[in-house]
Amino acid sequence: MARGNNNTNSIGLTKTDYRGKDTTLCAGCGHISIGSQIITTAFELGLQPEKIIKISGIGCSSKSPAYFLSRSFAFNALHGRMPSVASGAMLANRHLIAIGISGDGDTGSIGLGQFKHAMRRNTPMVYIVENNGVYGLTKGQFSATADEGQELKYYGTNELPPMDLCLEAIVSDCGFVARSFAGDPKQVRPLLKAAISYNGTALLDIVSPCVAFNNAADSTKGYDWARDNDTPLHDISYIPLHEEITADYEPGTTSSVTLHDGSSIILRKVDENYDPTSRTTALRTLEDAKEKNMLLTGLLYYNPRRASLVESERLTDTALSHLSETELRPSEESLKTIMTNL
Repeated sequence: MARGNNNTNSIGLTKTDYRGKDTTLCAGCGHISIGSQIITTAFELGLQPEKIIKISGIGCSSKSPAYFLSRSFAFNALHGRMPSVASGAMLANRHLIAIGISGDGDTGSIGLGQFKHAMRRNTPMVYIVENNGVYGLTKGQFSATADEGQELKYYGTNELPPMDLCLEAIVSDCGFVARSFAGDPKQVRPLLKAAISYNGTALLDIVSPCVAFNNAADSTKGYDWARDNDTPLHDISYIPLHEEITADYEPGTTSSVTLHDGSSIILRKVDENYDPTSRTTALRTLEDAKEKNMLLTGLLYYNPRRASLVESERLTDTALSHLSETELRPSEESLKTIMTNL
């Protein structure tokens, strides 16, 4: 991507322009790494910070937007209510870039209904779940994604099976579903770039270890287990529309996915010939990974054909928030016609 010099990006901003406040999260928290990758991604893509909105709910994850993109507008919603606030914001101004930050509790428990309907509506937004399997802000209770049989010091043994948010998203017809690990920035960053380029809801379920309450060696949300069991479907590169693709790959080893804005994700096969555009394959592969106790990461499912909420609601090219009251308010005659027809 073209830059002004080594210290500025294509719109003349430095990386510092994309940072936020000093973090108050625990040292080593996976959320810090995710925030760092959001900063790097926005800088490398040359995004205008004032055109980005950050929406979050409640929890450690929902505190993290304070620590990146300080020049962007933000809204900290009620517990589990981030998706509806993001939907309202994007309906009001379709030209914004929405980054929704949630947690496994904020999404998988109190916010599950909101999550499922956001997937169904296909609101244009990057939906990031910082998934650590516990309620860290309230001292480490089990969340909906906690492992069955997991033991926590103050809460005993979890008897319930974990919820797979990627499976839930695909079943709800989300068109972009990916999973990654906070300790793998080389994978997180291209997935973030691709998610921002997607014209609809892009779910990123990122395993983000809680070093205070859930980092035991046998926890599937801990650093040690994730590193030992991470099974990437492919190596990923993101190619912006205006950057010439010059890399030379062996025939049959790569797959290119073209996004709505013309940019591409290059998927280099690792272990298997995986097709991310097949919904059936995605569901079967996730179920197989669960049975084998693997952390399957990468682009799990991609559907370019889904209409976004902006398209299905047939919004005007001009953002609703930029229209005048006269343009927004129906005339008295039109209202009488509507009432007569009712």
